[in-house]
Amino acid sequence: MVVWHNPKCSKSRATIEALDIKKVQYTIREYLKDTPTKNEIIDLIKLLKIKDPRDMMRTKEDEYKELDLANKSADVLIDAMVSTPKLIERPIAINNGKAAIGRPLENIIEII
Repeated sequence: MVVWHNPKCSKSRATIEALDIKKVQYTIREYLKDTPTKNEIIDLIKLLKIKDPRDMMRTKEDEYKELDLANKSADVLIDAMVSTPKLIERPIAINNGKAAIGRPLENIIEII
């Protein structure tokens, strides 16, 4: 399992704690430091089975509003996540061909 993690985020930290309690093997990817590529985000959208990239974005972030992303195309949204990874929702876990956004945490528990 790979967890896209932001250590400053309480939900992300709670996910790591829950995985530790369940003794799940995982690798942390601090996506703010190790920015995903456009292809990785496209692949993740497919694994999450979402149609709109906004479903994995933090639409309340100032950067979302500053970049005027409300009515942009999927391609522009994906480029925005690459250039501004803070816009990516967290945490996200990827395990055995499945992915889940950890809001709520139970979503990640389901793909273990």
